[in-house]
Amino acid sequence: MSFSEFTEADRRLIQSEWETLSALARKRCKTDEEFAVVQKAFEFANQAHRNVRRRSGDPYMLHPLQVAEIVVSDIGLGYKSISAALLHDVAEDTSYTIEDIRNLFGDKIAQLVDGLTKMKTVLDNEDRKNAGHVYTESLQAENFKRILLTLGDDLRVILIKLADRLHNCRTIEFMPEHKRDKILSETMFIFIPLAHRLGLYSIKTEMENIWLKYKEPEEYEEISRRINRNVELRDREIDEFIAPIRTSLENAGYRFEIKKRIKTPYSIYYKMRTKKVPFEEIFDLYAVRIIYEPGKDGPDAERNEAYLIYANLLKLYRDHQGRLRDWIKQPKNNGYEALHCTLMSHSGVWVEVQIRSRRMDDIAEKGIAAHWAYKNDGYISENDSEMDRWLARVQEVLQSDDLNALELLDIIHSDLVSTDIVVFTPKGDQISVPNGSTVLDFAYQIHTHIGDSAIAAKINMKLVPLSQTLRAGDQVEIISARNATPKKEWLSFLKTRRAKNAVIEYFKQDREALEEEGQHILESWLAQRHIAVDPAVMADLAAAAGLQDARDLYFRTGLGIYGPDDFRTMLIGSKAPFDPGENFITNSSDPHGYRYVLADCCNPIPGDAVIGFKAVDNIVIVHKKSCRLADSLASKHGNVIVTPQWAFGGRDYTVRISLKGLDRMGLLNEISYFISHTMGVNMRSLTLGSREGIFEGSIEMMVADTATLQKLMDGLGAIDGIQEVIRTDI
Repeated sequence: MSFSEFTEADRRLIQSEWETLSALARKRCKTDEEFAVVQKAFEFANQAHRNVRRRSGDPYMLHPLQVAEIVVSDIGLGYKSISAALLHDVAEDTSYTIEDIRNLFGDKIAQLVDGLTKMKTVLDNEDRKNAGHVYTESLQAENFKRILLTLGDDLRVILIKLADRLHNCRTIEFMPEHKRDKILSETMFIFIPLAHRLGLYSIKTEMENIWLKYKEPEEYEEISRRINRNVELRDREIDEFIAPIRTSLENAGYRFEIKKRIKTPYSIYYKMRTKKVPFEEIFDLYAVRIIYEPGKDGPDAERNEAYLIYANLLKLYRDHQGRLRDWIKQPKNNGYEALHCTLMSHSGVWVEVQIRSRRMDDIAEKGIAAHWAYKNDGYISENDSEMDRWLARVQEVLQSDDLNALELLDIIHSDLVSTDIVVFTPKGDQISVPNGSTVLDFAYQIHTHIGDSAIAAKINMKLVPLSQTLRAGDQVEIISARNATPKKEWLSFLKTRRAKNAVIEYFKQDREALEEEGQHILESWLAQRHIAVDPAVMADLAAAAGLQDARDLYFRTGLGIYGPDDFRTMLIGSKAPFDPGENFITNSSDPHGYRYVLADCCNPIPGDAVIGFKAVDNIVIVHKKSCRLADSLASKHGNVIVTPQWAFGGRDYTVRISLKGLDRMGLLNEISYFISHTMGVNMRSLTLGSREGIFEGSIEMMVADTATLQKLMDGLGAIDGIQEVIRTDI
């Protein structure tokens, strides 16, 4: 922030933004008295932030105004939340206090502002002291714990915070790069999954696209360019696809509107990465959304109308039965309801069609806030209780005394991104378990004794091991033995916290032996890397992991909970000197004297967008900005982020590419000749296989930078028969 006298142009800018918010707020406020509170909040905040500017140079007051606009238009909250959004930075950044706000606006608005102020206070801190020992426990982790505690208190605080985070993302270009990386990583690790869980689709998708734009700018630009080019080619085809649907539904007497939707850059990027497919194989690039006004009152009539509309569509187009998704019969755990089908257009293009009522559309766009509005009208889906169960589960985790903030953050992150499935007991009872749960997780969910004594299981009458992953609709029978006991190995495949805690609790009787085993494992690992092994180092590593002391660290290591990947993470921010090994590179021109270690989880090469984390002795561990582990680290250790710069030349780096295409005689020779002779690149390994005329495989090679890699990939793509060349993780 900076201070300088506002000009007349600044005051006009603020007034214009207020007029925009005012128009939105008037529609949301039920009475003139409610709107008067919003106007009073604007006038008070405007006076408090007078002559204050953001990094961009704009008047600071534009920020709370635009946050308030998101609160009312994207989330649909009422006058108290709009007022709190306008006031959310007053207590933190000006001389006014929460008591001043309480005296002027009442208890509820003051409580909302107080909750938002506490979050901001923790977020902006950079380190934490504990009993005189300075250690790097993530202040973000503590902050997220504080944020999530509000879920059971007043959910409006977290909804306003999401609006605040979205606006900060919109203006992130004015942030220094290390601050930008910290904010984007926090956003991807917690805020985006939280927006998804609360059903805030528009906020979630905008945050995702901003993350991609700054984390992988070249991919964002390339995907956006391809989308725009594709739209120009296909827009007319989609209009021709919609025309018969519109006519048919109008003739049938439905009241509706039809919208065209194009897949977002991030959703395409995510699908290309996870499915390992090129842009050309993204078949659901387009979607058509039918939003109908129910002809009859009542939830049953409203939902049945979606199926009648679907039946109408089947008279016009052939559908893809394997792509039918009925989220009306069984809504998603964030409350989403809709009927999705995929139809073949007359021009030979598969088009996804989403059928929603107006209520379903409001909930899809505005999430839990829309749930509140419709509950009063009797539209209570079975999934409302699912949301309540999730909130209760979050509260249970947050109130655990045996978990530190870092563990809480990982648990909550996992829970945010998970979904539940329904499986059945041998008697036919339904049990809801997190997606990805194993048979043993199911056993522990039934009862701790059943889990402790399990030796195998049957799924749909077939014998399976305890590590077998469950699928929706499975019927599960646990086979137990009276003398059976838990095994340490179970912790390597268990997914749920309840099951893991039960196994850990059982092994506390062997704590002394496990501590000894864990100490040996950790000390051996440290010794191999020439790290001094002494009590101070062990205490420092334990503190970096958020544990009470080294004994806790030994116990968890002996159980197999911690391993080499975790040890590397603990070194970030710790004081232990270490030998970085073969990935160590030196940039002698670095003005800060940093020495760099390339992370082996994502293997960055010169030209990749990267983020660095300071360890000790000016050593920086470098990850790709798009690396999932980097997002996790940055959301926990934001105060050790640095911005590395590549020093080009001097060495080559290992990369892997995957190829796919039509097999023919001599293709392998052409590939190897182009790589080795034309490009002069050293191949480390080559694996290709062919089946029914289609070949696919991968090549590992040594390149100097991304420019060389791109030139090589373009050249390979030009060889006759090769249809797909993509860089893949090693």
